[in-house]
Amino acid sequence: MERQITLIALFAALIAVLGLVPQFTLASGVPITAQGMGIMLCGTVLGARRGALAVLLFLALVALGLPLLAGGRGGLGVFVGPTVGFLVGFPIAAFVAGWIVERMRSTPILTAAFIGAVIGGIPVMYVFGIIGMSVTLDKTIAESALLVTPFIPGDLIKAGLAAALTASLLKARPASVLSRG
Repeated sequence: MERQITLIALFAALIAVLGLVPQFTLASGVPITAQGMGIMLCGTVLGARRGALAVLLFLALVALGLPLLAGGRGGLGVFVGPTVGFLVGFPIAAFVAGWIVERMRSTPILTAAFIGAVIGGIPVMYVFGIIGMSVTLDKTIAESALLVTPFIPGDLIKAGLAAALTASLLKARPASVLSRG
């Protein structure tokens, strides 16, 4: 139990650290950051439930005002801006990614983690992000969807990196990949 709590806290910290990687903001106001890969890793490494808990812990710290989001953003204000949908989708994306990896036990971890990271980290997260952008930017769903299309290639790269890191961690420290435990 203590080990699982420690890993949840560690992965919440990992998401925060990935926010330190310099961001690039598109015209839509949504930044391209490495934090999406942290969300994917929460699911692929920790599994569905623990991955979602790590992300919820991270979001709770952001809501308390800690500047943990990319660009040093934090506080309740981020939950009413253009990125609100993505923030809401973060724990669901981690859950879905972890759920897929847990269900694909007979599939090699690299493949399972890539599929989980892609499905959780792109369509699942984007559904929430597009809806949030549509509401906050007063755009149609189609217009908001067009705003996020430039992110897809980068998110596919992040999913590949998350899968490779998950596979490497399983090889080096099998007990640390709880999605396969």
